[in-house]
Amino acid sequence: MDNIRGSAWMVLAMLLFAIEDTLLKTATASVPVGQTLMLFGMGGTLGFLLLTWRRGERAFTPQALKATLFTRAFFEILGRLFFLLSLALNTLSSTSAILQATPIAVTLGAAVLFGERVSWQRWVAIMIGFVGVLMIIQPSSEAFQVTSILAILGMIGFAGRDLATRAAPPALSNMQLGVYGFAVLIPTGAFYSLWSGGFVSPDRFSGFMIAAGTLVGIGAYYSLTVAMRTGLVSVVTPFRYSRLLFGLMLGLLVFDESADAMTLAGSAIIVLSGLYILMSNATRKSSAPTRVSERT
Repeated sequence: MDNIRGSAWMVLAMLLFAIEDTLLKTATASVPVGQTLMLFGMGGTLGFLLLTWRRGERAFTPQALKATLFTRAFFEILGRLFFLLSLALNTLSSTSAILQATPIAVTLGAAVLFGERVSWQRWVAIMIGFVGVLMIIQPSSEAFQVTSILAILGMIGFAGRDLATRAAPPALSNMQLGVYGFAVLIPTGAFYSLWSGGFVSPDRFSGFMIAAGTLVGIGAYYSLTVAMRTGLVSVVTPFRYSRLLFGLMLGLLVFDESADAMTLAGSAIIVLSGLYILMSNATRKSSAPTRVSERT
């Protein structure tokens, strides 16, 4: 039952993340990306501050000044900024598809940076997964969009953030990490806005889109946290790929997008490669299965 509940929470989290992407993409049609990022960061910081205080925790502690937190902040900025730029300039379906390579990139980074043992079969799966990314962006064809590079940079940023999170001080809770992750977006968005042309006065609709996107984003982060604490990682994590399905559906329904055959084929390759990596990792650890015990 824990695995069923955890999987349900994961699917909910991915649905909410896809809705967040849709709302923020809609907002960037009239509000500059930098300003959208800044307002999103302000709302998220406030939301996680309230959650932190509700748990009786201090928002900022000396642990927040560790080098790993600065590394995490860098990758958070890289991921959020370029992912939002990709949402604004590229299709939701293509951006969502490329994002699915994040678990594969995390596995590669863990092997290189943390010395985690990776079998040759998993190395092959990693390479095949990145072939799927190339199929989506089609770098050698007329269908190639330079804006697809933005999604790749965003994916690298999120992978780096996940890796840095593993090395974060265990004393920091998920809520505190949420505060830090959103807080760095405020100056990032402000500086990018100044560099790219300044600020505008959002209309009611755009303001509502950003506010709704922020609330949905907080709910998505919370749902993801519950999911990862409820079931086994090997059971719950594969349901992350449901975000691709939701992204394709919302892209079609809201933005009238249609994914071509290469995008669908590349997406399938990425998902299958990621699932193989996850299942092989679960098999390797099956001799001693444990419940998830994340920082509280």
